[in-house]
Amino acid sequence: MNRAELEHIIGAAATIASDDEIIVVGSQSVLGQFPDAPADLRVSVEADVWPRNHPERWELIDGSIGELSPFHETFGYFAQGVGPETAVLPDGWEERLIRVESRATRGAVGLCLEVHDLVISKYVAEREKDIRFVSAVIGHGLVDRAVLLDRLGSTPVPDERRQRIQAFILRDFFD
Repeated sequence: MNRAELEHIIGAAATIASDDEIIVVGSQSVLGQFPDAPADLRVSVEADVWPRNHPERWELIDGSIGELSPFHETFGYFAQGVGPETAVLPDGWEERLIRVESRATRGAVGLCLEVHDLVISKYVAEREKDIRFVSAVIGHGLVDRAVLLDRLGSTPVPDERRQRIQAFILRDFFD
């Protein structure tokens, strides 16, 4: 996915949900802060979104422009409607959201995760694709180890999980 495609999804999701603010989580939220992100960070064809003011309308988005929809078949990318509980994020993440707005967003605003918050959410999820994404973000020098460790400290996870993620962060910056 590229930034123009993300902007298209934001505009479409906003129209469908009748909400002028769309939260973007998941890997493609990197396009908020880094519109020209390296290709290995843009491999996904989906953007995980929910309407900020009407989060319960995520299903409308998923059903209208989600996977295997006519939107997906036409454009080759899609929105995955998700709820606010989808991503485990550090405290204060909402104050750090990156605004995305253009003619393509049709007056709506996409609110993308700041890259450190995004990476923490990927460490928490710990799926294979998340670990690959984190490695690529670190490899491109887009995050700072000290900031990640600080954000991890305010992430609502059990202490045992926090220690495991801390070990991953330390390992990933020294391999």
